Amino acid sequence: MLNLAGKNALVTGIANNRSIAWGIAQQLAAAGANLGITYLPDEKGRFEKKVRELVEPLNPSLFLPCDVQNDAQIDELFGAIAQQWGKVDILIHCLAFADKEGLVGDFSAIPRESFTKALDISTFSLTRLAKSAKPLMTEGGSIVTLSYLGGVKVIPNYNLMGIAKAGLEMSVKYLAAEMGPQNVRVNAISAGPIRTLASSAVGGILDMIHHVEEIAPLRRTVTQLEVGNTAAFLASDLASGITGQVIYVDAGYEIMGM
Repeated sequence: MLNLAGKNALVTGIANNRSIAWGIAQQLAAAGANLGITYLPDEKGRFEKKVRELVEPLNPSLFLPCDVQNDAQIDELFGAIAQQWGKVDILIHCLAFADKEGLVGDFSAIPRESFTKALDISTFSLTRLAKSAKPLMTEGGSIVTLSYLGGVKVIPNYNLMGIAKAGLEMSVKYLAAEMGPQNVRVNAISAGPIRTLASSAVGGILDMIHHVEEIAPLRRTVTQLEVGNTAAFLASDLASGITGQVIYVDAGYEIMGM
């Protein structure tokens, strides 16, 4: 039976109740994990309030800001974790961003600034967080991130995020090789299209969802909780022999040729 009692899990990327990270946090908590939640700080504190109210029923023992473009804030986050928890067992990375210019129109028209920002937030942030978590994963651990089919195949309008996810999936492999001797496993979940705050920025997202519902072997797309179940499995000892992998949770869509 899946049991995460005694495990400290840091979850990043919750924006609202449609976030895949929210589905993951719920399943980790249901399995008994002690949760730490981060939120993206903003001047008016809107994100903090919204996320705090949402996660309150899960009773997180840590609730802290984290802008992954701010190294000092990342250091403060893991300093607080070291002081209060002493160790980290699970790191959930659900962070992605691209400007609108990177998600519509011609791929070759993507501005340099948009490219740099998207890869910093969506790709490099996994490596940066893993670097800070590594010294605190003293009893081994599991790092799980989120990818999408657009990182290996062309998806209309996914454009810049496809490059970011491709880099993310290779980062998973390199991190798995680096951290494996420490018994830290690193994996990605490639989820089917789900209507979230992030995915709503992709042109034609509803058409993508309907297409999956028509073509996928299960004739539907997936839910946040289904992705959460897989993340909880990967975070648990039941997945002790799995690392460096991309697990598709997409109702089987990835296998289809036509």
